[in-house]
Amino acid sequence: MTVLIAGAGPTGLTLAIDLARRGLAVRIVDKATEFFTGSRGDGLQPRTLEVFDDLGVVDEVIRHGIDGSTVHIHLDGVEVGQRQMRELVEPTADIPYPNGRMLAQSRTEEILRSKLAEYGVQVELATAIVGFTQDATGVTAELSTGETVRATYLVGADGGASFVRKHLGIAFEGTTDESIKVLIGDVSADGLDHDKSYWFAHRENPMQGIVLMPLSGGDQFQLASPIVEEHREPSLEVLQDLMDTYAGPGFAKLRDLTWVTVWRPNVRLAERFRVGRVFIAGDAAHVHPPTGGQGLNTGIGDAYNLGWKLADGREEILATYEPERRTNAARVLGISEDLMQKHLDGDESALDRGENTRQLDISYRDRTDTRPITSGDRAPDAVLIDADGNELRLFDLFRGPHETLLRFAPTTPATHPHTVDFGPGAYTSPTAYAAYHAADGDEILIRPDGYLA
Repeated sequence: MTVLIAGAGPTGLTLAIDLARRGLAVRIVDKATEFFTGSRGDGLQPRTLEVFDDLGVVDEVIRHGIDGSTVHIHLDGVEVGQRQMRELVEPTADIPYPNGRMLAQSRTEEILRSKLAEYGVQVELATAIVGFTQDATGVTAELSTGETVRATYLVGADGGASFVRKHLGIAFEGTTDESIKVLIGDVSADGLDHDKSYWFAHRENPMQGIVLMPLSGGDQFQLASPIVEEHREPSLEVLQDLMDTYAGPGFAKLRDLTWVTVWRPNVRLAERFRVGRVFIAGDAAHVHPPTGGQGLNTGIGDAYNLGWKLADGREEILATYEPERRTNAARVLGISEDLMQKHLDGDESALDRGENTRQLDISYRDRTDTRPITSGDRAPDAVLIDADGNELRLFDLFRGPHETLLRFAPTTPATHPHTVDFGPGAYTSPTAYAAYHAADGDEILIRPDGYLA
């Protein structure tokens, strides 16, 4: 089996790693001539860190990432308070990464590319898919290099302007608001403490201003602000004018602008996530406002959901990708839109990132089932004690491309290749029983993506 992936952003890279570790042949191509170097999507949510735990990159991500939860608010150049985007909480047995991390997208991609290379797979730059057809056994794709590729499946993770989606004729339903434009850039700032995040505004309109979030691995900040003069091209001079306007002349001197873009509210959801043997994921399937930090994380979730299903290959399994992930994308888009509207309305609660942005509550369960935990729910972590008195984590047992069968006080020999047997109380901590609401004799099957089957 061969899977061809178009697009080497976080979604495509996550999918490539997940497939490669299962022993599948993978090719990942990208039309860009060089790797992206900006920050763009820089918020990694707790559920994404759990995915990265399974893929073996979470330690590297945490080491390079930073906590961006506290914003120092300045009005008319004077600090008036601090605002927690989310209260920091201690890890628990069931949620080992509760706080998320801030890491420039380019650094996340670099970490993922390094992991992918361990499986012998490299991103093929300057290589675009320019056409494809499919039949009952596979997909034939034409590349911009002149090569024709035959693959079992094709996945379009090629961004909001996705060629794959357009070639399939899938409608990209939603809106783009041209009345709102935000300048976003990566820049250094003399006079600011790189350990802090900043919000600068005027007292008469405190919700319209400029925000600077520190980026790891140097002294740069990601700066974002409404455009004050549309006719000016994005530049260091324009960013400095914005800084002087909202923070006051001389408050900080900007330098070393390395990436800049103009963002417009673009909220869209693909009508379909699959046509035959061709799938779409990430921004190719859904585009989010940056409020709540959901876009990149939702794409990674798409890839993590799709990888094991492609490896399985059964139609009844593949058929679950679209309803599971499209339903989730619609829900997450609603959260992002709500936060964006609050910000536009001047509601200070827009600065808060509540529980529903952590993506830990994503579930594929039947919504009519009201039991505390059931099929489709996230399988939480838990601390276990084995027969020898050693502590184990469920996440350690789940890690890898296999499904796992949990059995509580079983009375028959195990036949499943990845079975974990819990004895009657003595071999597990109460946390394990509480997390899964298990009783003696229960069996719980955990999908390869960490959800209850």
